[in-house]
Amino acid sequence: MRVKISKCSSVKAVFIAIFLVFAMSCTDQKTQNDGASAIEETSFLDYVNPLMGTDSEFSLSNGNTYPAIATPWGMNFWTPMTSKMGDGWTYKYDDHTIRGIKQTHQPSPWINDYAAFSLMAVTGDLKYKEEERASHFSHKAETVKPDYYSVYLADYDVVAEVTPTERAAHFRFTFPDSDSAYILLDAFFKGSMVKILPKQQKIVGYCRNNSGGVPENFHNYFVAEFDKPFEQVHTWGDEWQLNKNSTEDEGDHVGAIVGFKTKRGEAVHVKVASSFISPEQAQLNLDREIGDKSFKETRAAATEAWEKELGRMAVRTNNIDHLRTFYSCLYRVLLFPRKFYEFDEDGNIVHYSPYNGEVLPGYMFTDNGFWDTFRAVFPFFNMMYPELNGHIMQGLANTYKESGWLPEWASPGHRDCMIGSNSAPIIADAHLMGVTGFDEEILLDALIKNATVPDGRPVNSVGRAGLVYYNELGYVPYDVGIHENAARTLEYAYADFTIAQMAKSLGKDDLADAYYQKSLNYKKLFDPETNLMRGKNKDGSFQSPFNPLKWGDAFTEGNSLHYTWSVFHDVKGLIELMGGNEAFVGMLDGVFDMPPEYDDSYYGFTIHEIREMQIMNMGNYAHGNQPIQHMIYLYNYAKQPWKTQEKVREVLTKLYTPTPDGYCGDEDNGQTSAWYVFSALGFYPVAPATNQYVMGSPLFDEVKLYLENGNTFTIQAKNNGKNSPFIQSATLNGNDFNATWIGTETVQQGGVLSFEMGSTPNKDWGVAEGSEPYSLSNEK
Repeated sequence: MRVKISKCSSVKAVFIAIFLVFAMSCTDQKTQNDGASAIEETSFLDYVNPLMGTDSEFSLSNGNTYPAIATPWGMNFWTPMTSKMGDGWTYKYDDHTIRGIKQTHQPSPWINDYAAFSLMAVTGDLKYKEEERASHFSHKAETVKPDYYSVYLADYDVVAEVTPTERAAHFRFTFPDSDSAYILLDAFFKGSMVKILPKQQKIVGYCRNNSGGVPENFHNYFVAEFDKPFEQVHTWGDEWQLNKNSTEDEGDHVGAIVGFKTKRGEAVHVKVASSFISPEQAQLNLDREIGDKSFKETRAAATEAWEKELGRMAVRTNNIDHLRTFYSCLYRVLLFPRKFYEFDEDGNIVHYSPYNGEVLPGYMFTDNGFWDTFRAVFPFFNMMYPELNGHIMQGLANTYKESGWLPEWASPGHRDCMIGSNSAPIIADAHLMGVTGFDEEILLDALIKNATVPDGRPVNSVGRAGLVYYNELGYVPYDVGIHENAARTLEYAYADFTIAQMAKSLGKDDLADAYYQKSLNYKKLFDPETNLMRGKNKDGSFQSPFNPLKWGDAFTEGNSLHYTWSVFHDVKGLIELMGGNEAFVGMLDGVFDMPPEYDDSYYGFTIHEIREMQIMNMGNYAHGNQPIQHMIYLYNYAKQPWKTQEKVREVLTKLYTPTPDGYCGDEDNGQTSAWYVFSALGFYPVAPATNQYVMGSPLFDEVKLYLENGNTFTIQAKNNGKNSPFIQSATLNGNDFNATWIGTETVQQGGVLSFEMGSTPNKDWGVAEGSEPYSLSNEK
């Protein structure tokens, strides 16, 4: 994903129980794979590499990630900065210097950061300016875990460490023998304040930097407590003006400096917290989440939080790289959306509203682009974390109450990025999956507003751009000045289907029937001459000339070959339009078989998504971006499931690795990772709001899913291996299983899904009448 070029103790007991089951299942796994031992270690965190995807830049994304040192869904993350303040690529794996460790809320380099400030240690001559203070470092002297970061700052002979909580962090700086040891707090640009309180050994202040989506009164208030008295205090003001012996500064970009005399090996601890509500709330967050805890105790709590969540899925395999990739991807799925709420002094849940600037009761979550995450991240939450998703739904209802609209890309408030109306599948899928704790009627009202009210949208990505045309013609025309019109039409049609599904579930049959009919609007863009989706003019003629390889224009970050498959809810209807199963499979095959040709004229240069498709040697299949990620699974609908199995396994093993270049495109708030996590299990949610997962090729010998309802669902793959991607047969709880889909409710009931794998396709499995997944045309 990128901004459009055109715009923009019970816990401990649970963990121990989970781990014992995991450990027992792995006791006998001592086989070797390419010299690597199989699972014998005691920590799921040992398999997570937060550096996966950090070898990225503007022109080529291998993930576009940064190492997020955080707790799952934490309000604040922390990350080392190798780049200058304000650079969305804040940590580049190939950089050689670090400028500080910052509190970050960045969901994507294309969206950039907000409410960031950093800490840095220096010794000797005082260097506080960003370029001058940067220290050389090596990955060989760097430890990067979700719960802990450590780096040796070579220019200063200092080891800097940090471990997180949800709203705070504990730093430890180990100094050399020095009369001039300093810790700097950089409050960043776009409005900041620092105040040093020497008697209390504190720095307090605020930062206001943002990239949009904030009210006028937006502040991130911070407090930093030190365990060593200050011997020197300075601040800097705008233009890096050093103000010696000053204890307070305010301006566009200010910072604080405290100095000490240190002995070699002496550790200075800094406990830091922040709040979007008030300075007092920041102190409360610090006292509540760290208080008198030692660094070791703070880290132990963060470790426990991660072990609990990662341990919800216990994998057995003799391939250590696959294990590392799986848990590194799972870590990414568990980061966003972030909690944007706090607990007041009475323990009540409250939040600063990034929509109206008020402090209000209830949940709030942010930093998510639904264009990406509706596909697999939120279905994953419904499967593994329904209580959490209930809280997220409450947060969506609060967003609607506070801004009048549902978010589509929030960071922290509404941002003008991407297209579609993808809050609909997220809300409908949660409701249909039985997620509770939120007001379904309010959210359905919000979805209907999206689909019926064209005016008053706070930004173009909220609601539906081109709504009047869509509701009158059944499509957004190509020639009326609305970019990415065909993509919008297809996504609106699927959103209409999910609205219909939710309305039907709530007994609103007339409403459901109307939106089922609207969901067939995808047919209006189907061009029978090319068997592809194509932009259509207001007068009903197809856009011409038509180049199916042209990225952008009528489509979003893709071309017609990618977006033609965006009929999630009615693949059977699309098959019929194309002339039947064989023609449909031929079109699918053609995407992979052709060379990676493209037309980038709409953008005027080769955007990174195009380059990532080009270099992967999978034809025009562009797994590095979201629109086509479900497409491999569509062979199941046309009774050739073995092609899904083969290609899914190829993507799993070729395009993902647990390394800095480990993704094949933007990771995007967990979506590209969620594709891997689901697909490695053996199934994928092609069409959220249909309560089905579609079969692929299980990667592991066994996975146990410890579900929130207390049940365990186990997926086994016998005779599995590198050259055995094909399903020969399957059983569900001991009974023959011959469908290419499994119900979400079946998974929630627990049980055992067992596959027999092989090196050649079994073309008789999964092809019987009725074995294919849901399509609206079949139901109607």
